[in-house]
Amino acid sequence: MNPLGCHALVWAGDWTETSARYAIESTSQVGFDLIEIAILDPETVDTAMTRRLLADNGLGSACSLGLDDSTDVSSEDPAIVARGRDRLAAAVDVAHAVGADHLVGVLYSKLGKYPRPITQAGRDHVVESMAWLSKQAQDAGLSLSLEVVNRYETNVVNTAADMLALIDQTGADIGVQLDSYHMNIEESDFVTPIETVGSRMRYLHIGESHRGYLGTGTIDFDGLFGAVREVGYTGPITFESFSSVVVHPDLSNTLAVWRNLWDDSRDLAETAHAFMASRLTGG
Repeated sequence: MNPLGCHALVWAGDWTETSARYAIESTSQVGFDLIEIAILDPETVDTAMTRRLLADNGLGSACSLGLDDSTDVSSEDPAIVARGRDRLAAAVDVAHAVGADHLVGVLYSKLGKYPRPITQAGRDHVVESMAWLSKQAQDAGLSLSLEVVNRYETNVVNTAADMLALIDQTGADIGVQLDSYHMNIEESDFVTPIETVGSRMRYLHIGESHRGYLGTGTIDFDGLFGAVREVGYTGPITFESFSSVVVHPDLSNTLAVWRNLWDDSRDLAETAHAFMASRLTGG
C-alpha cells in the first residue's frame, strides 16, 4: 500500500520540541508512515531535534512550504526572486537535514491571492527558478514536487494540465503534487487530472471539500482512489486538514482557516487513516 502521511498541522501550529514530539509521536501511534512538516520559516527549524524524534518513532517525513510577498519567485523584481531562491535553498537544507524524502508545496510563487494574472516576466522567473531548484533538490537526494492549488492561492497554474506544461518548460526532473481539495475547485472531476499526470505524480494530498473529516463533504473519493489504483501510483498519500483549534501564526491566516471544523485531532487522524486505507484497497 502507498505510504500514508499526516500533515503536522493536524496536531500542532508551531514546531517547538514539545509540539514536534506530540505531532510526531501521535502520527506514528495512529499508524501513519510519514509526517508532513510545514517549514515556511526554515531558519527556525531545529533539524537535529526533528531528525532524532523522527528516528525514535520510526517515522518518515516530507517538508512543505509556500513563499510570501518578499520571497515570491514569480515576481518581476529580480531582488525578490533572489530572496525567494535563498528561502528555497534553506528549505532544501532543512529537508535534507531532517532526513525527509520529499520537498513539496507551492514552491513557485507566493501562497495567496493575487490581484492580477502573472506576467510573462514573472513566469520566466518561475521557470528559471524551478529548473534551478530541481538541481538543488537532486543534489540533496530529495524528490521535488510542485503542488497544484486553486486560483485563490496562486496565479501561476491551477490545473494538473497547466502544471505539466510549466514543468515541461523547465526541462527538469520535477514531479506533480495533486490535492483533492484544490481539484474540487478547479478540475472538472477527480479522475481526469490523475490520469493526465499519470506516472509524473509523486505526491498526493487528501483533503475534504471543507477541509474537515473525510467523507463528510462533496469530494468523489471513490473515483479519486479508483484513479490512483488505475494509474499504479505508489507514492505518498498525505492527509491534510485545518481547523481553528490548531493555529499556525502565518499559514492559518493565509489559508483562511476561520472555522472550527474539528476539536479532537486524534479522532480526526484515526478516522482519516482508516478512510484512506479502506479506499486504497477498494473498500
